[in-house]
Amino acid sequence: MRGPHNILRLIRTGATFERTGAMQQVLEALDAPASLRVAARVLGWPFKWLGIKGDPSQPPVTRALTALGPAYIKFGQILSTRPDVVGAEMAEQLRVLQDKLPAFPTEIAKGVVEAELGQKVEDIFSEFSDPVAAASIAQVHRARLAETGEDVAVKVLRPRIEQAFRQDVDAFYFAARMIEVLSPGSRRLRPMDVIEHFEGVVNGELDLRLETAAAAEFEANAEGDEGFHVPKVKWALSSRRVMTLEWVEGLPLGDVAAIEAAGHDRTRLGEKVLTTFLSHALRDGYFHADMHQGNLKVAADGTLVALDFGIMGRIDAYTRRVYAEILIGFIRKDYRRVAEVHFEAGYVPADQDIDEFARALRAVGEPIFGMDASRISMARLLAYLFEVTEKFGMETRTELILLQRTMVVVEGVSRSLDPHINIWNVARPVVEGYIAENIGPKALLRDMAQTVRILARFGPKLPELAEAALIAQAHRRDEPDDGKWKPSLVLMLLVAGLAFALGVLI
Repeated sequence: MRGPHNILRLIRTGATFERTGAMQQVLEALDAPASLRVAARVLGWPFKWLGIKGDPSQPPVTRALTALGPAYIKFGQILSTRPDVVGAEMAEQLRVLQDKLPAFPTEIAKGVVEAELGQKVEDIFSEFSDPVAAASIAQVHRARLAETGEDVAVKVLRPRIEQAFRQDVDAFYFAARMIEVLSPGSRRLRPMDVIEHFEGVVNGELDLRLETAAAAEFEANAEGDEGFHVPKVKWALSSRRVMTLEWVEGLPLGDVAAIEAAGHDRTRLGEKVLTTFLSHALRDGYFHADMHQGNLKVAADGTLVALDFGIMGRIDAYTRRVYAEILIGFIRKDYRRVAEVHFEAGYVPADQDIDEFARALRAVGEPIFGMDASRISMARLLAYLFEVTEKFGMETRTELILLQRTMVVVEGVSRSLDPHINIWNVARPVVEGYIAENIGPKALLRDMAQTVRILARFGPKLPELAEAALIAQAHRRDEPDDGKWKPSLVLMLLVAGLAFALGVLI
């Protein structure tokens, strides 16, 4: 129910933001108008004493969201992927929001497992540990399969977490509606759409069958990737509230000292993180969108291991080609081609001046290429690029925003392993390899063959289509000629017939 009763929750939220000192930062990040600032103070300042104190060692916004609980923590993480909404500075602050909460009792987790899988824990697992990790939505236990002796990771949703999120999401919708009413100018940020996006992501994480499916798809895509591993899912031991994966030993990628002591090649690992992400984004169009150090391990043999598949990104084949051409254009300093790609893709309105746009792109690229290797950043380039394209009328594209945000995280991980890594030198072979395979004569022939196959599926319907076309042609003879071009029936049948014949041959 998104009604006025949510005002009580908003008062608690406002009071907590006031008490932690986060209110002013948030209002400035959103460039809030006077009416919204007044409403925020009314909901916060008089009730400041009702606010949750939080951890004073944390930055104000992080402190407030952590104090308010799981839904707010997750909301902050999602907003960190939307610098177009909260601004680059706030998005960077939210990016380090820690998704860690106290664990719930192991006996409760066992009860959830038994209820979901329909068997006693002792019949499934010979061992079932206390929690090894606890986040806002679920916690993880290490277990051993009774039948095979294999070690597995068992992820279990928190008790009543669905109801808790549903209540807070209702309050978020109510707040978004109030913001739109009090500040019509804020509608350009589409507050209701932001909450809807958040709800969609959370609903996906609250059904572990969806995360299991994401892990399985990601694992299938990465099966042939040397030096990279995704734990295999155990479908028979997974359900809506339980997910079971292969257990993988390894050092957290954030523990650089331990990685160094174990003798791993930090430079190679840094390059592997970057090339793996780019390969998945360009080759598969399906990438891990939360590749921070906590979700990455390095196995004893140097293999990079990915964990936690709650937030994944997907971009279609056409967008991948556009993205690759933009990147290679910058790498080759061909700013005119980068501009042309934006116009061809329809990202920038056709009434804009392409030469002016190319000049603006040069102003983005040249300063970055003038930096030393340790400062060159593809993420910074994309951030500047979005800033320029917005000035030329480009609409926000959520999938590219998520890609850019993940690039920021991936670069940070790579540089933590090797501060002197040259991002462009590492990325260039991956991007050029993708372009060689997907842009040019070879790709054109493949696209044509796929198009013909799709058209050929209508072969069995050719008699129907021909009859419908003949009837339509007969009707048109009785209509006055309006001067518009009408496709010839014979031409239509020839094209359809040719497509069917080629489809059979292919």
